[in-house]
Amino acid sequence: MDKHYGQIVELVIRKKGFSISELARLTHMNRRSVYNWFNQKYLKQEIIYQIGIILNHDFSVEFPELFRKEDFSQNLPGLNGFSIWDSSNPPLWKDKYIELLEKYNNLLRNRIESGQ
Repeated sequence: MDKHYGQIVELVIRKKGFSISELARLTHMNRRSVYNWFNQKYLKQEIIYQIGIILNHDFSVEFPELFRKEDFSQNLPGLNGFSIWDSSNPPLWKDKYIELLEKYNNLLRNRIESGQ
């Protein structure tokens, strides 16, 4: 059976009665991003893990191919200020975005200087 990771995660979140707004706040994402996760067939392991920590849910049951029971049974930081998206560990896309913006600005500057 082929799993749809986003739908499984959404089902767990809703069964636990967890607010999407609260989940978005705790992951430092917006609500639209959380809803986008639900539509993804293959959700990143880090995202599932972070949601599991926030919900205090062992996702090794739903995703034994991604996690071991010990991954969620350890004394983990959870809501004690830890997030994979915190300011000391920004998402990879932000670095890529900034790099692209810098390249674009350099390209524009070069075109203006050359009179094009």
